[in-house]
Amino acid sequence: MKPELLERISIDPQICHGKPCIKGTRIPVFVILDALAAGMTHQEIIEEYPPVTEEDIQAALFYASLVTQQEEVPLPM
Repeated sequence: MKPELLERISIDPQICHGKPCIKGTRIPVFVILDALAAGMTHQEIIEEYPPVTEEDIQAALFYASLVTQQEEVPLPM
């Protein structure tokens, strides 16, 4: 992955309560991830959230990958 993708993510306490967002928008990263998890295609996400680009979706995935490398989430057995 390209580390420069992280430049597409911003964290600002004044926007969305400090949740990571697509830079220049109020669209939280988790919204993109939830849409992907629900089965939406990249094109459907771009149509639903017009400011979002293909690169923004890739950035959200890259950011999520980095976050999951840092934290463990307990899963039921």
